[in-house]
Amino acid sequence: MSDRLGISGSTARAFLTSEITPLLALVGFLLGVFAVMVTPREEEPQINVTFANVFIAFPGASAREVEELVTTPAEQILSELEGLKHVYSVSRPGMSVLTVQFKVGEDRTQAIVRLYNALYSKQDWLPPGLGVAQPIIKPKGIDDVPIVTLTLWTEDPEKGGYELSQVAHALEAELKRVKGTRDIYTLGGPQQVVQVLFNASRLAAYNLAVDDLRFALQQSNATQPSGYMVDNNLEVPVQAGVFLSTVEEVQNLIVSVHEGRPVYLRDVAEVKRGPAQPEQYAWFGTGPGAVSKGIAVQGEFPAVTMAIAKQPGTNAVDIAKQVIERVSQLQGIFIPDNVHVTVTRNYGETADAKAKKLIGKLIFATTFVVLLVLFTLGRREAVIVGLAVIITLAITLFASWAWGFTLNRVSLFALIFSIGILVDDAIVVVENIHRHMQLHPGKRLVEIIPAAVDEVGGPTILATFTVIAALLPMAFVTGLMGPYMSPIPINASIGMLISLLVAFMVTPWLANKLLGRAIHQHDEGAGEDKLYGLFKRYLGPYLNADGGRPKRRKLAGIVLLLILLSIGLVGVKLVVLKMLPFDNKSEFQVVVDMPEGTSLEQTARVLNELGTYLATVPEVTDYQAYAGSASPINFNGLVRQYYLRNGANVGDIQVNLLPKSERDRKSHEVALAVRGPLQQIGQPYDANINIVEVPPGPPVQAPLVAEVYGLDYDGQLAVAKSVRHVFEHTPDVVDVDDSTEADAPKLIVAVDQQKAALLGVSQQSIVDALSTALSGTDYSYLHAGSMKYPLPIRLEFRSGDKARIDELLALKVRSNRDDALVSVAEVVRLVETRREHAIYHKDLLPVAFVTGDMAGELDSPLYAMFDIYADLKKTPLDNGGVIEQTLINPPANPYRYSLKWDGEWQVTYETFRDMGIAYSVGLLLIYLLVVAQFRSYLVPLIIMAPIPLTIIGVMPGHALWGAQFTATSMIGMIALAGIIVRNSILLVDFINQQLEEGVAFEEAVIRSGAVRAKPIALTGFAAMLGAVFILDDPIFNGLAISLIFGILVSTLLTLVVIPVMYYAFMYRRLEGKQASLISDA
Repeated sequence: MSDRLGISGSTARAFLTSEITPLLALVGFLLGVFAVMVTPREEEPQINVTFANVFIAFPGASAREVEELVTTPAEQILSELEGLKHVYSVSRPGMSVLTVQFKVGEDRTQAIVRLYNALYSKQDWLPPGLGVAQPIIKPKGIDDVPIVTLTLWTEDPEKGGYELSQVAHALEAELKRVKGTRDIYTLGGPQQVVQVLFNASRLAAYNLAVDDLRFALQQSNATQPSGYMVDNNLEVPVQAGVFLSTVEEVQNLIVSVHEGRPVYLRDVAEVKRGPAQPEQYAWFGTGPGAVSKGIAVQGEFPAVTMAIAKQPGTNAVDIAKQVIERVSQLQGIFIPDNVHVTVTRNYGETADAKAKKLIGKLIFATTFVVLLVLFTLGRREAVIVGLAVIITLAITLFASWAWGFTLNRVSLFALIFSIGILVDDAIVVVENIHRHMQLHPGKRLVEIIPAAVDEVGGPTILATFTVIAALLPMAFVTGLMGPYMSPIPINASIGMLISLLVAFMVTPWLANKLLGRAIHQHDEGAGEDKLYGLFKRYLGPYLNADGGRPKRRKLAGIVLLLILLSIGLVGVKLVVLKMLPFDNKSEFQVVVDMPEGTSLEQTARVLNELGTYLATVPEVTDYQAYAGSASPINFNGLVRQYYLRNGANVGDIQVNLLPKSERDRKSHEVALAVRGPLQQIGQPYDANINIVEVPPGPPVQAPLVAEVYGLDYDGQLAVAKSVRHVFEHTPDVVDVDDSTEADAPKLIVAVDQQKAALLGVSQQSIVDALSTALSGTDYSYLHAGSMKYPLPIRLEFRSGDKARIDELLALKVRSNRDDALVSVAEVVRLVETRREHAIYHKDLLPVAFVTGDMAGELDSPLYAMFDIYADLKKTPLDNGGVIEQTLINPPANPYRYSLKWDGEWQVTYETFRDMGIAYSVGLLLIYLLVVAQFRSYLVPLIIMAPIPLTIIGVMPGHALWGAQFTATSMIGMIALAGIIVRNSILLVDFINQQLEEGVAFEEAVIRSGAVRAKPIALTGFAAMLGAVFILDDPIFNGLAISLIFGILVSTLLTLVVIPVMYYAFMYRRLEGKQASLISDA
């Protein structure tokens, strides 16, 4: 062999005796320690979802008018935005709500600036006198999700939501002092107001109208600085008037003079300070597991919930701890003794627990890999490999922090699964140094090590880059799954590069220091001889030029048959395809939709019955029920926009479970078990009840989403009802809902304009009077001091009066002609009609949605979707045809009744499409790398041939484990491509080395298996060991199964298939070369 060393050997020689080498290793280790200390910890990766809601009010307009005059023009303006993904809208009577969704990864600030610019630069699309209000823009993102929720509740029957709200508002300012907190708000309590509850008959008795009360409140609550007086060389400021500051002052306002006597506000209305008339309720319920939280009582109690979000880039763990510590400090100061505070969400705690658990797994995985080396190579070699892995991981953690990743389940799983790959370079280098020490016992280590490193350096560099080439294209996956999974390819690729540098720089230095003292008396030749005999016996018959051809063909046939059978497992549903399996969380939601027109009290009654059942479920610790509003959102609620849910007919129950270590059933099993009983409870009330679990990975509108398009919106709604019918009759499809709304009565108070004009009454005065009576109008504010929120003075009817139409018609308005009072009943007529339905749009087209979920044996919405797809192809529409269905793109002709499938299918398709492209790009890069190394177009194809063999391990492995084939399984398959090619390169490179030394081709092929089997088995077993520690994770066990079974089967087959294939394709070429060499000689 030539004494000239390549780049790997030269690098090893340069750092072998250098004093800087241990210092570099120490610096790398310290950087890792620094990274662990400063990197923010989160349970899931932060996905930069940029979207915004735009609210445009158009009071009094019908839904159709709002759609035509406001929504559609606004959509056209918004559709021009750069980086836009979708524009959704809902047109309701008097209000347009648009949702602008930008592509994942768009810069949030720039996107919001473009949105503001688009809307405000084109505000002249509507005339100013039309009555359309100014657009209100509310950007939303991941940091709007609260990381901590604190539920304040009390057993005191004298206290309720109003008193608890006051405590919560006092706490808000105190908790805002915790550094890193963002938005802090309270849900569930009534607003504090000064109610002025007037009565129509009492007003009439004093010859008063509602406008008189409004005028008195506004005119009596005015003040401003009037200027300065100068007296005796002093400038004295003068203020005219003072604000109303007490309820008594409001009560004593003189609103009129009747029969020479003053009329006080208290004479015509009840004035009191307290809770507003309820628009939402909230309460706290305990379950059988409440004792684990230190709650001894059982039952339901009035409550409010405080939600605390964090600022971008801050550490959720630290902020959550500080918030909870601050609350404990405020006990007895701001929090009365009879008010309990229960932590009902703590994402900081769960993130810390997950990070600590995964760091522990990382340590265990590293330890087991080192033990593997200990038993196969020796004690000193194990120390070398262990130190190399620790240094590699430390530097990788620092690089991950520098890249901007947090410590979360995905980034840590990336490192755990990478352990087996990161250790490969060190194992190959140490094993070859070990082998060379046996081959050259008389040489000094400083002479052996550079040559030994150089021998495996070329294939090690190539093998490392093949793994990187397989993984790195995954970093370019688009959509929500892209940033969710990106830590895996990026962290693993960075780790591979670092492990290569450590293997060539630090590992030789460690080998020189540690192996130099070792006296290797034993001989490993016996082991190699045994392997040689094994390969000679079983591989030899395939290496006969002509006689072995039938055997080689038979082997090829068996391998192809195994691949086809493995793929067939998907067809017979022994392996189920799914985006991601459900995680084992300690929470889920019960989302309740009552028919439109349902009262708040009826909704609360249904929630109460649902809560009573939930209180019997053994795993439930507590639940928070919200009638009229949504619970504090999680990431799923953010994407689904649950925060927009409000109104008397909506409700929400946030259910908290025992920690996973304290219960036998997984959260998904609990959710499946309670779905039937809860829906049975809601059925008599026509309540639509959905069980919403925290989704694994990126959330979608619903697992099953059918978008119905067409020319006529009423026709679309009818088609949506037909589609819903198919959903409901498809096995295992649950939680079916649609965007159509139930019919509900509506009363129009129509003003006789002609009669009103003759009496000198304007329609506006009647509209104002009725709105004030029913909805309440804040005509002024009380300046009471020590208030965080403004205290409105609200003029309205009593709750009982609001239920009586005769009381409403008895209201009087003042004529602008003779100042006389005119009864509303004189100039109006009542028209009974039906409520208008909301009109939904997506990307400028009217759309109706049908949604659902799947809960059954397969538990994958994809199969339900294709069952429904097949049924709809057989279901005729009213016009006789069948609905046209599209899977990927919106229908080409949206003016024909058609259906576009969305939901989990869309994310699954986009993810697997992008991962398939990444896989293909990875294979192409691997091919190019191997062509560059071996300078042949055929050899790389032989080297890459074992890649399909991974299917023989992966698919049966999933079937044996009873696991679904998910996106993480696909990541494992992509990683396998690089790992298996690495083994092939080591085999082929050794065959070529032997041929250069003059060994016969058949002998070289057999020796390659005997000599390289050990490092290949070691590295393969190390990768499998790393994956073992991921098996118990619900989401990432697909990755572990792919690696364990894929490596196990494909490594065994590679040791047979590669030598045989290389011989089969190359022996004629080599014979030709040898013949030409002989003739030349």
